[in-house]
Order: sequence, then structure tokens, then C-alpha cells
Amino acid sequence: MERFLGENFEVKSKNSSEEALQRWRNLCSVVKNPKRRFRHTANLSKREEAASMRKTNQEKFRIAVLVSKAALQFIGGPPTQTPGEYFVPDEVKAAGFQICAKELGSIVEGHDIKKLNSHGGVNGVAEKLSASVTNGLPADETLLRKRQEIYGINEFAEAEARSFWVFVMESLQDMTLMILGICAFVSLIVGIAMEGWPKGAHDGLGIVASILLVVFVTATSDYRQSLQFRDLDKEKKKITIHVTRSGYRQKMSIYKLLPGDIIHLGIGDQVPADGLFVSGFSVLIDESSLTGESEPVMVSADNPFLLSGTKVQDGSCKMMVTTVGMRTQWGKLLATLTQGGDDETPLQVKLNGVATIIGKIGLFFAIITFAVLVNGLLTRKWHEGSYLSWSGEEALQMLEYFAVAVTIVVVAVPEGLPLAVTLSLAFAMKKMMNDKALVRHLAACETMGSATSICSDKTGTLTTNHMTVVKSCICMKVKEVNGPVEASSFCAELPDSAVKLLLQSIFNNTGGEVVTNKEGKREILGSPTETALLEFGLSLGGDFHAERLASNLVKVEPFNSTKKRMGVVLELPDGGLRAHSKGASEIVLAACDKVVNSNGEVVPLDEKSLDHLKVTIDEFASEALRTLCLAYMDMENGCSPDNPIPVVGYTCIGIVGIKDPVRPGVKESVAICRSAGITVRMVTGDNINTAKAIARECGILTDDGIAIEGPDFREKKLEELHEIIPKIQVMARSSPLDKHTLVRHLRTTFKEVVAVTGDGTNDAPALHEADIGLAMGIAGTEVAKESADVIILDDNFSTIVTVAKWGRSVYINIQKFVQFQLTVNIVALVVNFSSACLTGNAPLTAVQLLWVNMIMDTLGALALATEPPTDELMKRTPVGRHGNFISNVMWRNILGQSFYQFIVIWILQLKGSLIFGLEDSDSLTLNTIIFNSFVFCQLFNEISSRNMEEINVLKGILDNYVFVAVISCTVLFQFIIVEYLGTFANTAPLSFSQWFFCIWIGFLGMPIAAILKLVRV
Repeated sequence: MERFLGENFEVKSKNSSEEALQRWRNLCSVVKNPKRRFRHTANLSKREEAASMRKTNQEKFRIAVLVSKAALQFIGGPPTQTPGEYFVPDEVKAAGFQICAKELGSIVEGHDIKKLNSHGGVNGVAEKLSASVTNGLPADETLLRKRQEIYGINEFAEAEARSFWVFVMESLQDMTLMILGICAFVSLIVGIAMEGWPKGAHDGLGIVASILLVVFVTATSDYRQSLQFRDLDKEKKKITIHVTRSGYRQKMSIYKLLPGDIIHLGIGDQVPADGLFVSGFSVLIDESSLTGESEPVMVSADNPFLLSGTKVQDGSCKMMVTTVGMRTQWGKLLATLTQGGDDETPLQVKLNGVATIIGKIGLFFAIITFAVLVNGLLTRKWHEGSYLSWSGEEALQMLEYFAVAVTIVVVAVPEGLPLAVTLSLAFAMKKMMNDKALVRHLAACETMGSATSICSDKTGTLTTNHMTVVKSCICMKVKEVNGPVEASSFCAELPDSAVKLLLQSIFNNTGGEVVTNKEGKREILGSPTETALLEFGLSLGGDFHAERLASNLVKVEPFNSTKKRMGVVLELPDGGLRAHSKGASEIVLAACDKVVNSNGEVVPLDEKSLDHLKVTIDEFASEALRTLCLAYMDMENGCSPDNPIPVVGYTCIGIVGIKDPVRPGVKESVAICRSAGITVRMVTGDNINTAKAIARECGILTDDGIAIEGPDFREKKLEELHEIIPKIQVMARSSPLDKHTLVRHLRTTFKEVVAVTGDGTNDAPALHEADIGLAMGIAGTEVAKESADVIILDDNFSTIVTVAKWGRSVYINIQKFVQFQLTVNIVALVVNFSSACLTGNAPLTAVQLLWVNMIMDTLGALALATEPPTDELMKRTPVGRHGNFISNVMWRNILGQSFYQFIVIWILQLKGSLIFGLEDSDSLTLNTIIFNSFVFCQLFNEISSRNMEEINVLKGILDNYVFVAVISCTVLFQFIIVEYLGTFANTAPLSFSQWFFCIWIGFLGMPIAAILKLVRV
């Protein structure tokens, strides 16, 4: 079976080929309810249509943009003729605005610089929107509501949520239930005609009631799942961005943006609405999502158009929102992006394969059973010589045989298997949300359970991301500066010229900002590293705003993980130009040829001074401090905005050591991973000594592990890489390409299942390459989150371990359910088939089999697929990439339990009347005992299936209220069916001793299951 599943029902956890997705669909021939079975699988035909439509839209938009740009070049600058006069619609005027949404849309979408200039440029448009490019929109609620009425909201059209009755209708489309419904109808007609009302209607009504019960229980379960997915979709849409309103910078949901809002964009942000560039530096925009063009576009005052859905590849800027929601091109495209649904998960596909195999076997047995039963009836009539005359009773008997055969198909085709995966994943995803992990793709949840390797960032994941400057080496003097008092005393020891240079570097060469919030308190915005440096500058007595006003920013090259440095060029008050650089200490220091000495003088950087600075960097790093070097250069030859900032010839101002403490619980989490067979590797851009110190503190770096730097890793030959990669535990000074290469080798060469964390734009390729991409929810950019499968909302490594535990729980829970369901399948098939062949009738009627089907399908999935994870799960070795899903342990339990149940039922059929002292005419009571014993065998087997290997299956049973509720409800309904619904369910009330016997027979399955677990396989 595993070989067949591997060849035909194997898909990747992500990026599966269309061929692989289509292949398994073609093999699923025995499907009772395609609507329900394939609800959570991709609609390939619709996906193809959507892709074609999307491509057409992209091409149209690309051509429009190119035509607009060509026209602009042809015109060659300012418009030579005045554009047609624009008339403001009355309702827009009445609301206090001077430009309508349609005009704004045509300016930005058409890249129409002529039209923009005719409205007075960006400032003119801001004025017509009653906004300010400095202070943004006024925060008055009445004005905001008016603006919303005129220009719309920044929300996109969504598919309407499906109601409960839609799920009821889908459940009714089960082919076997339809056939049983027809049988019930015929039974009603014939029964009433023969025996009158109500006696003749009992059999038919019993089947109808069973069908309705199955339909409503199934629909309720499916509807609850849909609600869970809807809640998760809401969480995915919680995206915030920095906005200036009423002069205050604040975080705001992108769905609250309105035209006129001033938003702040940085590397990795997705542009949330159409807008116009206000100010910024080196802004490169990736427009491939809209136009299909891979070449990034430079956005500046000359080309100020920013489009919703595009991504900031480099630089930072302020943008004024002009068009929102469905008026944007992205809003129109977005509808096609989600059509076709997500790819199905590997487990869903594998279980579709299992369901298909068993379904075909079940169909074969059903046909044989029907043939044997009909043959028995025809043979009897032949011997009696009455084969030409048929009574109503014999017609009903024939109908009952057909209903039994159809019901065997109902029970035999485990339609619930693939859906149990979805149920378990939905349950796990909802619970993981509470544990600070947002799952974006279903497959990631189950794949994480097979993970054998985690490549984790250091900053913010293993550490707290609360950074402070605790040591510095300024003017060659090393000093602890842990706190404002120490910093101010250190400042007093430094020459004024050096302090001035230091503050100029800190406050100008930064991606952060010091602002005053609504409460009037000072607030520092920016990354943790920028925040730490700005706090240090303020503690030295610096004034952020005064320093920024003292000089003019000419050029900015923002920090990125490839260059590992940031640079700015300032125009000084005296008219000269000065470049400031900061970044990875050894990289910036290597660009320096001079240094500021203890007297504040600029002197050549000789070997002695260089050694002193290198030793200082190593000392700081060995204390697990993040080191940054600050440097400057006076640019006597000037600087062209088009040329990059020089990379050599700098003067070193000093080194700062930033403390970023290890998160509490990380060491314990790493130890849990090690005991679970998961290798944790640290991949960081930091100094190797800092990385090693943190790795040792976390328990990642061991005596036999290797710590390597990215440049060294890059130079290794393929044979050397194959030798060292399994031993690598720390990679420092790594580039995104190094991370991608490491992940690719681990996956392809060493067949590991790899989880990777990332927060930056450049991490997207590694997140995409990995089996499970984990993006940081706090520090992560929107580009990283979009490429990820799971978002770690608290950026904590311990949460990653929790995700792994939930992943294992999903995998184990599905295995438990499969074990339980296959046992029921085998016993129900064999019992009904053998009984039909040997005795000429089936002991379990259609109504009884429908009830058994509900126990094992919907209720069984609810009970077993929602078991919460235990710490014991992290003491097992991971399944890995090619583990057998239906393991030998499962086959042992399935066959052992099936054999016991079959023997019990068979003995009851042959000797039941003798055991209970029943008359030959009292076959109804015997069949009820068989049915009752069979159900209790399944109930106790369900309890035994809670743990496939441990004997103590009752441990923690009361913690799972769903399991307890399902078992309790099943017992209650079984009692009602046997004692009070005999007319409809073909049962007879049982005595106390008979009830005790049935429960005892079921209970005996538990010690037998325990004995089976002692058998090693």
C-alpha cells in the first residue's frame, strides 16, 4: 500500500507540480461525495482560468504603463499644452474636497505626470484632498467619515461566507445517501401498501431519520471548521503600517487608510494603497505582482507613482495615499489571486489514496454481498417453485438487501479520512493562534511535525530584541555605558569635537526617528538596533531634532543584509559634504584608514590602533554583544546623487557594543529539540564571536559542532560542503544567499525536513526554499511574511518548538484516527460479507450501519483528531521526509483488534442463541446484542487508539473535553437506539445482563490492545 501511495498519491508540502496534483485526482474514482471530499483541495480548472485572467490583466496594465512612460519621454519634460479643464463633481465639492476618486485613480494608474502637474503636483493634490504632506489628515471623526463616503475604504471584495444550510446541501449530495433515500422512499410506498400506516412506514422512516442525522452531524462539523478558518483569515489580515495623522506618527491597520493619509514605507513593506511619493531616498519598487516585470522601478519626485500590492525592495519614503480598496488595480487583481484555492496537503492526498483503495475493496465486497444475498433468495424461490410470483414482503427483502449493500459502501469508503486531516489542522491552527503562531498554509502545520532541522535567526528569535548600548570604544577609550549616568560621565571625558561627530553620526545616519506621541511623551521609532543607538545618543545629551535641522540629507543608502552597512551624505552648514557609515564592525573598520584619537584628532589608523580596535571588537563579541562601527568621511570632491556612497577612505569614530539578552526558556527549548531529534542551527549576520557566545548560552553550539562565517562557507567546494554541513551549528556573517544554499543542501542532499526563520526581504528565497518558512511577526517585513508558511507572532524560538509539537500532534492524531477507522472498516466488511455468504442474511441493517458510520467518521474524527499535544511527543524521533504513514505498529493494532472483534461477532452469530438461551424466533434480540457489542467494541477501541504504543491510554483523557463529550453522547444515543427506537432501527430492548455482556465484550478489547502493544514490530 505504501508503495502504491508513494507512486501515485505523493505531493510536496508546497510548490507541487500541476501534473502531481492532477495524477492523484484521476485515481480517485470511488467517491461518494465529491463536493465534500474535495472541498479543501485546489480547483485546478478554476486556478488555470484565474491565472489566464490575471496574466491578461497584468499585460494590459503593463502596456498602459509603458505607453504612459513612452508618452512622457516623447513630450520631454513639462506639458507643451494645457490638459483639458477638470470639473469637480458637486458631491465632492459639497464634502469639502477638490478632486474625485476617479481623477486620482487615473493619475496614479496611468502614471500621468501631465495630469498630476495640472493639479499642482503632489502638494496641489494634497491641498485638494484637504490634507498636508507634513501632518497628514486631521483626526476629526466627522471629516474622516465624509472622506470615506467620497473615496471609499481600503478593503477588498471577499467571497461571501457560506451559511450552515450550504453545508447541509453539500452533505446531502452524497451518492450513497441519495440511493439510500430512494430505497427508503420505495420501502415507505411498499410498506404502507402492504401493512398500512404507521407499521409499514417504520423501515423507510428509520433510514430517512438515519440519513438526516448523518447529514446534520456532518454539516455541523464542517460548518464549525469553516468558522475556524474564517477566524484565521481575519488574523492573517491584521497588517499595520506607520501613518502620520494630525502630525503624530502612529501604527494603524492598512484597512483604515484613506486618501490623504501620509504613510511611511521601508524595505520589505507592501504598498497598501495607490499613492504619490512625497519624500525619501533610493526607493526601488518591485512591481512584478502587478505588471509581471521582474526589473524593479526607481520611484522618486520625477516618477512619484506607487501602486497598491507592489513591494519596497530598497530604500525608504513617505507616501500620500490617493486611491484605496477596489478602485486600485491591485483590488481588481486580488479577486483572481485566491481563485482555485490552496494546494492540498501531503496527508490529505495520502489519505485520499487510502480512501480510494479501501473504497474499491468495499465496493467489490458490497457487490459480492448483494449477489450472495439475492442468490440465496432466488435459490429458495426456485426450490419452492415460486420464482415467477413475488410478494410485497419478498420485494421489501430484496430492497433491504440492496440497502445493506449500499450501506456497506457507505461504511467501507472512508470519506472522512481526508476530511479528518482538515478537521485536525483547523483545530491545531486555532489552538496555535493562542500560542502565538499564525499558520498561513495548512500543509505547514503537518510538515512541521516531520521537521528534522531548524535554521534560526539570532536577533529577536533566540534573543529578546530589546537592545541597549552597554559598552563603547570612542576615541580609542573603552568604557561601560550601561545607563544615562555612566553615559553622561563618559561624555564628559570625550573631546567636544568627538562628541559632536558621534551625535551627528547617530542622529543622521539612522533609519529610526525620535517623535512626540499623542500623550506628549518622547517615543523612539525604528528597529531595535536603531532604537538602542538613538537612546545612547540621547543619553549623551544629544538633541535629535536640532541635529537633523543643522544639516541637510543629500543621499541615503539604507541598511540591508547584503551590504551589512548603512550610509548617508550630509550637506553641512558651511556647504561641505560629509558621508557617515555604520554597520558590521569588521566591514566598516576595513573601510577606514584614519581614526579619531583620545584628543579628538584625526590620525592615520596604524597597526597598533587597528589591533586595539580589533581586540576590542573581539572582547565585545565574546561577551555576546552586537558590535557596530561608526565612521565618517569629508567628501572634498563632492557627491553626485546618482553615484553610490564611497566604501573606503573613512575615519573611525568608534565601536559600540549592544546587549541583546537571550530570551528566557530558549536553552530549555533547544534541549527539547535535541531530545526530539531536531537539529537547531543559528544563521545570523552578526560577528562570529558574538554568534558563538550566544549559541553556547542557548545550548546550540556543542564541542563537536562547527561555527563558520558566510564568506568561508561560500568558498567551499561541493565535496567539502557535503562533509561539513551536517556538523554546522552556527553560521555567522551570513548573507541571504548563504542561508538559501544551506537550506537547499540540507533538503536535497541530506533529505532533511527543514524549517527556516526569516524577517527581512532578502530572506524570502530561503523561506520559499524551506519545507516550512517561519516569519517573525514583530520584526518581520510584509515580504517575508508573505513568503512564509507560519508567522511567529511573538518572534520567540520557544513558539517555534510549540509549532513543532502541534505539527507532531496533528500527524499522530491522524494516524490514531486512521487506525481506528480502518479497524471498523475491516470488521464491518468481513462480518457482513461472511454472514451474507454463510447464513444468507446480514446481521447489521442499513440504519445500524449508518449509525456505525457516523461513530467512526464524523464523531471519531472529532474525538481522535482533536487530541491536544503532550510533552511525550517531543521525546520521539521525527518522521522525516520518507516515513511510512501507516506504520507497522498501526497494522499490528488494526489486524489484532479486527481479528478479536470478528471472532466475537462470529461466535455471537453462531452460538449467541445458545449463550443467552434465546428461541430461534427471537433473532431480533440476538441481532441487537451483536449490534450493541459491535458498537461498544468500537467505543473501547476508540479509547485504546488514543495512544498507539503506550499501554496507559487513560492518561489525560479528562483534559480532552471533546473526546469525553463524543464518547458520552455515543453511549447515550446507543442506549436510546436500542431501548426506544427499536421499530425504526430494527432493535429490541435488552436486559441488564445482556447490556453488561455487550459492554464487557467491548471492554475486553482494551486489555487485548494492551497485550498487542507488547508485541514488537
